[in-house]
Amino acid sequence: MAVATTSSALARQGLLDRERIVARAGFNRWLVPPSALAIHLCIGMAYGFSVFWLPLSKALPVTDPSCAQLSLIGALTTTSCNWRVADLGWIYTLFFVLLGCSAALWGGWLEKVGPRKAGFVSACCWCGGIMIAALGVATHQLWLMWLGAGVIGGVGLGLGYISPVSTLIKWFPDRRGMATGMAIMGFGGGAMIGAPLANLLMNHFKTDTSPGVWQTFVVMAVIYFIFMMGGAFGYRIPPAGWRPEGWVPPAAKSAMITNRHVHLRDAHRTPQFWLIWAVLCLNVSAGIGVLGMASPMLQEIFAGSLIGQPGVAFAQLDAGQKVQIAAIAAGFTGLLSLFNIGGRFFWASLSDRLGRKNTYFCFFIIGIILYALAPTFATMGSKALFVLSFGIILSMYGGGFATVPAYLADIFGTQFVGAIHGRLLTAWSVAGIFGPNVVNYIREAQISAGVSPGPALYSGTMYILAGMLALGLIANACVRPLSSKWFMSDAEVAELQAKTAAASAGPTGSFGIGTGQFDAKALLAWAVVVIPLLWGVWMTLKSSLVLFS
Repeated sequence: MAVATTSSALARQGLLDRERIVARAGFNRWLVPPSALAIHLCIGMAYGFSVFWLPLSKALPVTDPSCAQLSLIGALTTTSCNWRVADLGWIYTLFFVLLGCSAALWGGWLEKVGPRKAGFVSACCWCGGIMIAALGVATHQLWLMWLGAGVIGGVGLGLGYISPVSTLIKWFPDRRGMATGMAIMGFGGGAMIGAPLANLLMNHFKTDTSPGVWQTFVVMAVIYFIFMMGGAFGYRIPPAGWRPEGWVPPAAKSAMITNRHVHLRDAHRTPQFWLIWAVLCLNVSAGIGVLGMASPMLQEIFAGSLIGQPGVAFAQLDAGQKVQIAAIAAGFTGLLSLFNIGGRFFWASLSDRLGRKNTYFCFFIIGIILYALAPTFATMGSKALFVLSFGIILSMYGGGFATVPAYLADIFGTQFVGAIHGRLLTAWSVAGIFGPNVVNYIREAQISAGVSPGPALYSGTMYILAGMLALGLIANACVRPLSSKWFMSDAEVAELQAKTAAASAGPTGSFGIGTGQFDAKALLAWAVVVIPLLWGVWMTLKSSLVLFS
């Protein structure tokens, strides 16, 4: 009778409804991370969009001389002037501002409707936005590029980014850090796949009169839509109260991990939320500031030594030599991307053993030491130590993103963790503006003061970034377990979970996944996302090898 009732209920539900995706007995939880990766690897191309800037800045073969005086407003509507890289770069800003804002605004909606509907909407926004951007390129209308890729695509970024967080934490309560690290690693890896793919497509489509960008946008939007839909429809959520077989909740092991739940309406009213907000913001500000200036920093600090001419300053290099060291610096940027991606999985997984608070202590203490030593490494001319130190720093930048969802789940519980994480991502929006500007303006101030390109140009910047991490260290030290007044009652939690419990028709136990082993279906799902990722890693490594050749 119960089975018949459940079948009837499912028949009345839409394909995207939350109740439709409650896992049935026999489901393998290792099918969920590849679904999350499929979405994150696609939206992660936001990091690699700069690959389009130079081709788009030369899209028109001939322009009017008056274009040199074009204002930003004029650039948005001109059809006769090439766009400047600075005008196109605003799309990058829109990406991360809209990511944080949309995640904060619609995180509660995501918790209500479930990850499949959120993933579906994310695919429509991200891929539809790229299609609108393609129309903007084809008609040479920058405002369409901003609207499509920047605004609509940015909304897709936010929804796609947070879509798997709550689901993965609930499927892997025994390994929260590892689970979120697997998914968020994909966001860092998206550009490693997307940027070389975009270059291949542009080279295929380009002609004497077109750089091939709009055609590349169309092809990539179609590929991404297929992958993201596969990810969205692969999502499943565990029934209320599900636990891995044999797993005991760790409340007795650490006061920093709760088994209770805080409502979304109350989370931002706690000091812990804002302390973790500051922790993320300061960690990201320091990392993203360096990431945005990695290429010019390496060129100006090491200059001639990059091409076997130690002692030759950057200003003394001729145009051809500067092209050579620019290619080497691109390899440095690619290497930092690998550390960024690897750090997301490594540090998040390690946090399951160290604890989230201790992991952030590692980020801040090690980061302060490395930032403080970086000017010394530069003055010594030790390229290997300099590159290694910034690789470790960027691994902790990525690790901060991957560890924070588990940190929130530990403090606030899992019921609304996806929505709380969405609100916390406003810290990323602030850091995306604050971090790069601090680095850029300090550099400009140093140049205005007469400092020549070299180690001295960035020494002050490194010490200021170390100071940011020191503030983050203090904020992290202040995080304490929540007072019991903030947690929902058992009755409130039961009411919220009633629909999920009803949709599951009461199955209990481990669904045959307590052993954690992969079956053939899980291996195939992982292969679909890992093979493109390995291709991206290989392409990045090839470009990075130039740095040490």
